[in-house]
Amino acid sequence: MDKAVPTIFDRRKAAAKWDRARSRQAGGKAVSFISTALAEDVLERLDFIRLEPETALFVGDLTNILPTTFNERGVKVGIGRLGAFDEEKPKADDTPFFDLIVHLLGLGHVNDLPGGLIHARNALAEDGLFIAAFPGAGSLPSLRRIALAADGDRAAPRMHPLIDNHAAAGLLQRAGFRRQVVDSYRLNLRYGDLSTLVSDLRDHGLTRALAMPSPPWTKAHLARAQAEFDSMRDDEGKVLETIEILVMSGWR
Repeated sequence: MDKAVPTIFDRRKAAAKWDRARSRQAGGKAVSFISTALAEDVLERLDFIRLEPETALFVGDLTNILPTTFNERGVKVGIGRLGAFDEEKPKADDTPFFDLIVHLLGLGHVNDLPGGLIHARNALAEDGLFIAAFPGAGSLPSLRRIALAADGDRAAPRMHPLIDNHAAAGLLQRAGFRRQVVDSYRLNLRYGDLSTLVSDLRDHGLTRALAMPSPPWTKAHLARAQAEFDSMRDDEGKVLETIEILVMSGWR
């Protein structure tokens, strides 16, 4: 008997934060540089291999760059909204198979990632391509350090577990993909204040969605967090933060 999939993430919390991100983006004041970097990188990869799909499914593109581009190229495009799109459920029998599936941001926030990858492969047409990009291991080291300092002697579960390149390659192989490729690249960011860093993550839906509760930060927590942030400033008063973007791709 298979072991039950551990519940690491809360789907309702995840759906709420994705909804909030879309609302912030629609308001016109949110930043979108992470989503833009992911979409443009995937588009460059697809153009490099000269993929010309007839059908494509795009999940999690907050910028709408990929759906718009491929719709203009005459591709029949489907769109999945993070939170509403259930990565952990098999494809319905009456839905079409896709020549291309691109999933941005969301796969790092699902409980059954191995199952999600299997379902994605099963939704592909023969020789179809799957690409996913989301923050992986090595992301947000400064924020992790700040969160630990804020909690003091009582560390709480606040940061998401992250997947590294080696584990991602094994998951693609386990799901049955051919010609698996896993790589990563860094987005190096600099911040003058902690609130802007947190706000940028909220704009992209990259905040906490863990099932395990954690105590809210008090004034003392916030003071320790700010003190740690200040201790990390460089000569220009900025704190370096890094997001390591993991890119997984494979063919059916």
